[in-house]
Amino acid sequence: MYLSIAWFSRVRDTKGFYVAGRGVPAIANGMATAADWMSAASYISMAGLISMMGYTGGVYLMGWTGGYVLLALLIAPYLRKFGHFTVPDFIGDRYNSNVARLVAVVCAIFVSFTYVAGQMRGVGVVFSRFLEVDVNVGVIIGMVIVFIYATLGGMKGITWTQVAQYWVLITAFLIPAIAISIKLTGHPIPQIGLGSTLEPEIAGTHGIALLEKLNQIQVDLGFDRYTDTFVGSWNKVNVFCVVLALMAGTAGLPHVIVRFYTVKSVKAARWSAFWALLFISMLYLTAPATAAFARYYMIQSLNGKTVEQLPDWFQNWEKTGLILWMDDGDGMVRYCAGVDNEIFRNGKLTTNDLIVINRSHQKWIDTGGTEGNDGRIVMRQKGLSGPDRDIIVLATPEMAELADWIIALVAAGGLAAALSTASGLLLVISASISHDLYYRVINPKATEKQRLLLGRTVIGFAVVVAGLLGIYPPGFVSQVVAFAFGLAAASFFPTIVLGIFNKRVGTVPAVCGMLVGIVFTAYYIITCVFFEMDPWTFGIFEIGINPQGIGTVGMLLNFVITLILTLFFRAPGKKVQNMVDLVREPEGVGPAIEIETAPEH
Repeated sequence: MYLSIAWFSRVRDTKGFYVAGRGVPAIANGMATAADWMSAASYISMAGLISMMGYTGGVYLMGWTGGYVLLALLIAPYLRKFGHFTVPDFIGDRYNSNVARLVAVVCAIFVSFTYVAGQMRGVGVVFSRFLEVDVNVGVIIGMVIVFIYATLGGMKGITWTQVAQYWVLITAFLIPAIAISIKLTGHPIPQIGLGSTLEPEIAGTHGIALLEKLNQIQVDLGFDRYTDTFVGSWNKVNVFCVVLALMAGTAGLPHVIVRFYTVKSVKAARWSAFWALLFISMLYLTAPATAAFARYYMIQSLNGKTVEQLPDWFQNWEKTGLILWMDDGDGMVRYCAGVDNEIFRNGKLTTNDLIVINRSHQKWIDTGGTEGNDGRIVMRQKGLSGPDRDIIVLATPEMAELADWIIALVAAGGLAAALSTASGLLLVISASISHDLYYRVINPKATEKQRLLLGRTVIGFAVVVAGLLGIYPPGFVSQVVAFAFGLAAASFFPTIVLGIFNKRVGTVPAVCGMLVGIVFTAYYIITCVFFEMDPWTFGIFEIGINPQGIGTVGMLLNFVITLILTLFFRAPGKKVQNMVDLVREPEGVGPAIEIETAPEH
């Protein structure tokens, strides 16, 4: 279906390739935006995070949905009135500088590649189970599919493909959630089921609530209570920083912003944001229930079982290497709190502990001397290791013993979520290089045919790089995506907001702010994740700020640097200031904005 839509929507000009001819209806654009934004992280990994983290996992819900409020109020309508194709387009023209444009291009490519790594990994996870192939083979299959329909139809093909993908992924997410809610609690609405009592034949007793039962189980196994707030490293400061980084990152993500260039008017851009948030909420308000159901089924079906009693779902997923059980000799499976990577780094190992290192090399190391390859596994103790957080949603229908067609539908939904976002990100990378760099800087006389050919060629190279990042990911899906949001928050969000609402900000302050924000944030994430640097407390916090939340600090640095330097540099020329006034005027007021880049010297 996706490939057919791409074929019938194929384009022959750059306007169709980059902004779908600016003719997409608001409600359709809302669906496409929802699919574009609800990536593998939202569909596959977010419920897995909440399932493992409990209440604390709600930071991802609050941050990712709250960002749309900022987007609808502060950015989307203004950029739509500005017109053009991309975020670097706006930054280059607003700050009247090709240097600013180039910095924005670098930021867009860096953010997009970080984000797309998570999507390709998600594709690999789905294919690894349902085609019974290695995760890396699954990534390669996804690369081929994305390449075909992204290069054929450009933004026009991607938009209408994403409309179809939205309905696939939302249907695939809601049906098993409703079925499991009925099975566990008797309520067809998962949100009500989450707060309801378990069916007597399920709980073995009358009148115990699902969440209370989960709390009891968690405590018995050595974990924190499922509904406890601010546990471990997730103190109030880290929760605040991560939520704000995700909110500002949502409002600054190039592949989300570019969707608002595809509609007919500023009014349609505002309505697109409304429809997108409505469609997104259908999944996001269901995810906590799905997470709790999965947690309950997983523990109940594994803990205390013998090898012979292991359920079919475990044996199916064990073939992928994304969940493993290491027998210490007694043949019993125990799902309980155990050692973690922090203890490994500090050298506090005992001879009986099995450590799984959550690294891109994906190796488990048994202190007895055995070493081998598996997938990424996050919880471990002698007896049971796993599972990878990215399999929770996909495995839950099997845990609940639902019909085979529901299990297959969930897989199709996971693919739709990952492919829709991957295609949007690849188009941003293509536009950044072929339009912003080549056409607007290197060769302004390039023909329509040359620009279109280069755009499609760049997508081919980008797919290969994205595939490599999916095969060697820097973390699990949601973690990688959270890094991308932090980078977007630290680079684009302050520069765009100040560009719209502060006529005084000029080229040098904006460029310096962007560079400081993204360099600081990238340095912190890379050193913490790959070089095991201890998170910084900045001398005022009890616990260091984790890498997912450091984008908030980078964003504040960007704002502060830009505003301080603004005091020492002259304001932009009258032409740019008039442009800012026109962008901020209501629709229908003032002339249309048509700006040619002519940097002032």
